[in-house]
Amino acid sequence: MSGHALPISTYLARSPHAQMLGHVGLGFGCSATLWRNRDARISYDDPQGHTLSFYTRGGQGTRRLDRRGEAAHGWPGAVCLMPHGHASNWEITESFEFIHLHLPDDELRRSFAQICDRDSRLMQLADLTYVEAPELAAPFQALHGATRRADRLAAEAAMHELLGRIFTGGRYVTPDRRVLTGGLAPRRLRLVLDHVEANLAEPIQLRELAALAGLSEFHFQRSFRASCGVSPHRWITARRIRLAVRLIAARQPLAQVALACGFDSQSHLTRAFKAAMGVTPGRYRAEILAGAGPEQG
Repeated sequence: MSGHALPISTYLARSPHAQMLGHVGLGFGCSATLWRNRDARISYDDPQGHTLSFYTRGGQGTRRLDRRGEAAHGWPGAVCLMPHGHASNWEITESFEFIHLHLPDDELRRSFAQICDRDSRLMQLADLTYVEAPELAAPFQALHGATRRADRLAAEAAMHELLGRIFTGGRYVTPDRRVLTGGLAPRRLRLVLDHVEANLAEPIQLRELAALAGLSEFHFQRSFRASCGVSPHRWITARRIRLAVRLIAARQPLAQVALACGFDSQSHLTRAFKAAMGVTPGRYRAEILAGAGPEQG
């Protein structure tokens, strides 16, 4: 096995009987993938990124070998959370189907900071195997259906709903009660984030954000990354791209979308959007229109 950390999808792709039944990119390295697998032993050694798993068919022949005191096997509706860097070993003796939601560590922390308005360092995803989680079933099933249809917009909506429930569900994020050092004070961070949201259509300079935080630009960048999981530039880009997604879904012209989201030109939007989402804004719009069917009226 390579010494480089790999996503779980790469390990699965090497499994002799694994079949990918559907896949959709969700932006910033996130993705949802439908799998079928059977008759295998798989070891995930130091996996890159977090994986949220939901069994959709079978699972009684699937066991986690390195854990004791948990359910002996899976079942349709079983949920597994596999945190970034946590090794695990699995045995599969019967065919089953499941969906994996893959989330890079920095993106999950950014989402936690945004959704929960808390320091990203407090996010510790629990390592859970075969749990009954009825509150997660609906968004997982929505994500499954959207991935099977290759419906990006619906899949993104299901992902955000699922993350909201994960972060607020109590048992999915383990409490981290350590005393944090560095980072931004909550009041200062809120000033910065509110300023970003109010000015997405305008140029946002690092120095103005640092001034709001009362720090030098160097110390602000380091403190922001500690609190939010990503750099200020990455945070701003993510917020602009998410706004662009909403405006594209509302069928606004791409030139207007670019201006509304703070990009210098449509070509600037295209470059940033493709880097984040894996497709150009035009292709994304075409996929949305194809999924929505003929426009009414």
